[in-house]
Amino acid sequence: MGNITTVKVRYKETDQMGVVYYGNYFTWFEVGRNEFFRKLKSSYEELEVENILLPVIKTGCEYLVPAKFDDEICIDTQLVKLKGVRIELRYKIYREKDNTLLAKGFTEHVFVDKNLKPINFRKKHKDIWNELQGMIE
Repeated sequence: MGNITTVKVRYKETDQMGVVYYGNYFTWFEVGRNEFFRKLKSSYEELEVENILLPVIKTGCEYLVPAKFDDEICIDTQLVKLKGVRIELRYKIYREKDNTLLAKGFTEHVFVDKNLKPINFRKKHKDIWNELQGMIE
C-alpha cells in the first residue's frame, strides 16, 4: 500500500442515480497526489515556489463499483515510475467500511518550469529525487 487519504463522498458529488459522477474520481486522484507530496520534504506548493510544476500529461480510470453519497473512501496513491522528466502515480479507491475496490487509475506528469519547459528534477532536487526513488512500488 502507498499513501492513504480518506474522504467522505458529498451529496454534490453524486448524480441523479445516487452514484458518484465519474469526473470526481480524477479530483480524488488529485487529493491523493497532494497528500502524497505533502509527506515528502516538499509539498506541491513548495515545488511551485521553486518554479517546478507537474502538469498531467496522461490519465485514465477504470470504474469497478459505484461510490455513493456518504461513503467514506480511501485513496491509495502509489508512485510507480520516475524516469527522466516523467513521474507516474497509480491510485486505488476503496470504500472504507467493507474494503471494496471501487476504481483504479493513474496519472502521468512531467516536471516543467513556469514556462512549461521540461526540467531535470533529478539534478535540481537530488534529495527529493532520491526520496521518490525509494518510494517506487
